[in-house]
Amino acid sequence: MRIAIVGLGGVGGYLAASLVKTSHKVAGFARGEHLAKIQTSGLKIVEDEKEWQVNLCAKSLQEADGYFDIVIFCVKSYDLEESCKAIASHIDSNSILISFSNGVSNADLLRELSDAKVLEGCIYILSHIQQAGVICKKGDVFTAVFGGDKDAVQKLSSVFDEANLRYKIPSDIKAAVWKKYIFISAFATLTTYYDANIRDVYENHYNEAKTLLREIAEVAQTKGVDIYDEIENSLQTAGKVPYDSSTSMHLDFKNRKRDELETLSGYIVKEAKRNNIDVPFMKKMYLELQKRRIS
Repeated sequence: MRIAIVGLGGVGGYLAASLVKTSHKVAGFARGEHLAKIQTSGLKIVEDEKEWQVNLCAKSLQEADGYFDIVIFCVKSYDLEESCKAIASHIDSNSILISFSNGVSNADLLRELSDAKVLEGCIYILSHIQQAGVICKKGDVFTAVFGGDKDAVQKLSSVFDEANLRYKIPSDIKAAVWKKYIFISAFATLTTYYDANIRDVYENHYNEAKTLLREIAEVAQTKGVDIYDEIENSLQTAGKVPYDSSTSMHLDFKNRKRDELETLSGYIVKEAKRNNIDVPFMKKMYLELQKRRIS
């Protein structure tokens, strides 16, 4: 099969470097200095004590050509729609699309934009761009989670099996996606609002964190998803992360970069309003962070 990885950051870069070792043809799409470095020197993965490098067919999305059987989107949530439209002429109803971007409505967006087979999914990995052309992955954390169309799931599973990448196919994929989202949404919002890392929030704003997690769980309930058990699980996770761990949204705010506020905070406020429930703490922080963000 021919596989496209759209976005070669921490997630997409690691996936592309892993999948290029399989029998499938892999094309990666990126931009800027990172793309230029991959084109000239390949893509390097720094994984704890080991390093490895692959040659990868990397281009800008505007240079995409041919047909893709599978497209894996690893872009920021705010770039998902544009990325899907850019590759639309290279897929059809038999193609398989999946987004590992943050958020719980990515699959819905892809279905609106395409008649391809869309899987729901999320991914657990600690990785980032260390410098142009280099992806740093920390620890042993890696699990791709996906579900939906049975045939599409089987095809994607076979690719991950060949690449020796861990994955799960839960019986309730929507609950699984929300399970990851509740932690990211809460702690991205809290770390950014308090300008603190995750452990600082856990130790100094525990009650606020618990309140916010409950508000997110209440919104999930309106979607038919029960994740109230994840309130305690999320708090336990926050209490165990390394002291220097923060969130990408917090770092984006600090570095004055484009952020995922609408996906990680605004979505909860808007869905709560649409379903006539109250989320006062999330609303308070969301409105304040709107004022602080770059225009």
